[in-house]
Amino acid sequence: MAINDGLTIGALATRTGLAVSAIRYYEAQGLIKPWRNGGGQRRFARADLRRLSFVMIAQQFGFTLPQIRIQLEGLPNGRTPTKADWAAISAGFRDSLDARITTLTKLRDNLDGCIGCGCLSLEACALYNPQDKAAENGQGPRYLMGDVPSN
Repeated sequence: MAINDGLTIGALATRTGLAVSAIRYYEAQGLIKPWRNGGGQRRFARADLRRLSFVMIAQQFGFTLPQIRIQLEGLPNGRTPTKADWAAISAGFRDSLDARITTLTKLRDNLDGCIGCGCLSLEACALYNPQDKAAENGQGPRYLMGDVPSN
């Protein structure tokens, strides 16, 4: 097969380790855009190998498909993305990843105290939330997410 012929869905599945059904799903979500050859068969650009690899890695970091699609829309169509193109979309995830790292580090450093606490001393508890004041900042364990009690 010539490089200009593109990759079949089976070849793309073999190279990425994804099921054919997953590749079709990602196509339906607009993450990759194949074309049809003269025989009407779906063909994929070699650059789709990297796009799908990026999708798989970004999902492991907890990003949603809509978030990933927004980033991939910054890549050029009609040519293979360059290192600079990939650097630009990676920057789009950097702030979010830094925030997650900070949250995970705080959780890791405080988890043993929280689990072992048994709430024997509510005044010293990192989650102590009298009158549910933390709810003013949103849902979830606000103090573990980085919010600071206003008192």
